[in-house]
Amino acid sequence: MHPHTSKKILLVEDDPTLSETLAYTLTKQGYTVKAVDDGEAALKKAREIRPDLIVLDIMLPKLDGMDVCRILRREMSMPILMLTARDSEIDRVLGLEMGADDYLTKPFSMRELTARIKALLRRVNLDRAAVEQEQENAQDRISLANLTLDFLRREIYLDDKILNLKPKEYDLLSFMVRHRGQALSRQLLLDRVWGWDFEGGSRTVDVHMRWLREKIETDPSQPTRIVTVRGIGYRFDG
Repeated sequence: MHPHTSKKILLVEDDPTLSETLAYTLTKQGYTVKAVDDGEAALKKAREIRPDLIVLDIMLPKLDGMDVCRILRREMSMPILMLTARDSEIDRVLGLEMGADDYLTKPFSMRELTARIKALLRRVNLDRAAVEQEQENAQDRISLANLTLDFLRREIYLDDKILNLKPKEYDLLSFMVRHRGQALSRQLLLDRVWGWDFEGGSRTVDVHMRWLREKIETDPSQPTRIVTVRGIGYRFDG
C-alpha cells in the first residue's frame, strides 16, 4: 500500500488542463483527489469529505480563494496550500492572514508542489504528536483571572464565555500561556506553533498577536497580557 493512500486532497482549480495535470500527479503519488472548479463547490465538497489538505487557487469563479480560505478556517483546521498566478508579497500576506498555511506562485514544478504537500502533512502529524505529548505532561486546565484554558477540550473562555478562535490562534495562545512570563522570539513561536518548515515570515506572528489582543485584552492598543518585548518578540503576563 502506498504511504499516502489514506490522505484525501481537495483540489480547487478552475483551469481544466492544470486541474487534470495536478489530479493525475497527486493520484500517482498515492493521494485520493477530489477536484472542483469554483469557490462555492469548494465549500460544499470540503464540508462533505473533510479533506486532509486543500490545494486552493486564489482566482476562482463564484467565490474567490481568499473568501473560501477565510470561511473554511472558521470551520476546519486542515492545511491549506494556496496557488496564485501573481507573485506579490501583498497576496502572500493576505493569503496567510486569511489562514493559508503555505503559498505557491504559478508557474511551479510538480516536484515543488508535492514537496510542499508532504511537508504540510508531515507538520500536521508532528503537531498532533507534540500536542498529545504536551497534554500528557501538563495541566488539563489553567485559570488566570478571567481567562481559562481547557486543554483537553481545546477551548478558551473569557469571563466564562467561550472565545471563537482560529486553530492557530488557539495554538499560539496556549503555547504562550504554558510559557507565561518568558520572552518568546517570533522565530521560536513560528517553529513551535507553525512548524519548522513553515514558509511564512515573522509578520504572520504579528498578525495573529493582533487578533488575539483584540479578543482577550481590555484595551488592545495598550495590552497588559500579551506584551511586546522590544527586539525579541512577545511575553504573556497573564
